[in-house]
Amino acid sequence: MDENEGQAGAVVGGVNGGPGAPGVETLGYEQARAELAEVVARLEAGGLSLEESLALWERGERLADVCQAWLDGARQRLDAALRGEQQTGTG
Repeated sequence: MDENEGQAGAVVGGVNGGPGAPGVETLGYEQARAELAEVVARLEAGGLSLEESLALWERGERLADVCQAWLDGARQRLDAALRGEQQTGTG
């Protein structure tokens, strides 16, 4: 690992994750959303190297994907529940 990779890992490691941390896929919606907000705040604050910014951006993209998957799953469950109510004649 070169010096730049260490810096990027340190920055991402400071945002509830990093090379040794569990993947974002294991996070719940609230956890992923909170970490995504932290990533955005750090990127907006600036002062990071290009490598650090890219590492945070990439983690943010993964976190956003996790949040979207949770929302999609919730929508599917809601739609299925509504279809079930319509089929039984309630609602």
